[in-house]
Amino acid sequence: AGTSLTVHVIEESGNYYSIKLGDNFEESEVFQAVVKAGSWFGSTVNDPQSYALVGCTVHPGFDFNDFELAKQEELTKLYPQHQSLIEKMTRI
Repeated sequence: AGTSLTVHVIEESGNYYSIKLGDNFEESEVFQAVVKAGSWFGSTVNDPQSYALVGCTVHPGFDFNDFELAKQEELTKLYPQHQSLIEKMTRI
């Protein structure tokens, strides 16, 4: 049940790439992925009428003092070439 999802990643350098998470290896989906520190990421389900169950594990340990919620205006200034994606993935 459920669907695969796409993880959208913008690296500090501004490079964009995506990772398809799921169990359909013929469609280049993978079970897990690593996003480098300093990168911004968000996910979308590949079938909007479905759902996906996903978790995020961090290492070393997570500390809320290091957490920053992405702000649309700031990210758009840093990465104007990805404005449409940033607008889709952010609410503030």
